[in-house]
Amino acid sequence: MIGAIEILIIAVIFGIIYGRDAIDKTFRKSANEGVVESMAGDLKELYDNDPKRMVKVSAIIVGAIAFLATGAYWAITRTDFLKMIGLDQ
Repeated sequence: MIGAIEILIIAVIFGIIYGRDAIDKTFRKSANEGVVESMAGDLKELYDNDPKRMVKVSAIIVGAIAFLATGAYWAITRTDFLKMIGLDQ
């Protein structure tokens, strides 16, 4: 049977091999522009192609933040998390 470490090693290898190609194809950065300028251009192009896509992405980001905040609130109030980190007696 394949263990978790072997699966992780395989995933890292595939990430190294295919990650650079995906990044190079996705972000078309010129030599004279910064990362933020490049990302702003990519986001503008995405918005021009499908304006509703930006609304969907924004909804997903807001939902993810709400989910994480709710999970953190639950972890702090319903468990002994504060005692574990030494902030409560």
